Amino acid sequence: MKETILGVDVNTENYDELIPKLFSNIDAKKKSLIVAINPEKLMRAKDDPALKALLNRAEFQIPDGIGVIIASKIQKGNITSRVTGVDMMDRIVREAARTSKSIFLYGAKPGVAEAAAAKLIETYPDLKVAGTQDGYEKDTSKVINKINESKPDILFVAMGSPKQELWIEEHRNNLHPILYQGVGGSFDVLAGNIKRAPAAFQKAGAEWLYRLLLEPSRIKRQMNLPKFLFEIIRSK
Repeated sequence: MKETILGVDVNTENYDELIPKLFSNIDAKKKSLIVAINPEKLMRAKDDPALKALLNRAEFQIPDGIGVIIASKIQKGNITSRVTGVDMMDRIVREAARTSKSIFLYGAKPGVAEAAAAKLIETYPDLKVAGTQDGYEKDTSKVINKINESKPDILFVAMGSPKQELWIEEHRNNLHPILYQGVGGSFDVLAGNIKRAPAAFQKAGAEWLYRLLLEPSRIKRQMNLPKFLFEIIRSK
């Protein structure tokens, strides 16, 4: 199920409800794209029809951001829990290891995807990593051929949003994988290059506050949240 927030569809399900749907699509060979939805992206989409259309064309839009949960409550909607991009990736990888589905990691600086893959295999020894490719290869046909030759079921693309979603949408009809997720900086998190917020911040949905404490210069970006909530109240 989905509800609409500022013109963008957002899934209402939690991880446990989404995983069976995602893997049912893989078994049915139904190509699917997962995009993460947060207040900053929604505010950009409000003024960018092309971005809004891109987000709405995805098969799954996960509520990645405490602001989305608050907005749903204001709208008397049904989104009750965050589904973050990095945790969604982890849940997909866990299920892939359990069901013998293979993954491919594409993007980030040279060496990062390989390090992320090694960490994932360390955590999930049964995981099938079909391959990796850094994001610095300029020849797109080489990237596509490498992915297709390795025949993965799932492709994670780490380029930042919306670049990664645009790349997936442009090429997925020519790609072997069935399930696609744009994962931003998740490879760096998995590789240990970027530290996630402590568990207490994650549980409280306050990772934004942890990042702000580390990088006060992010204050301009974080001001999007009150603007977003004002927009939700105004539109209601």
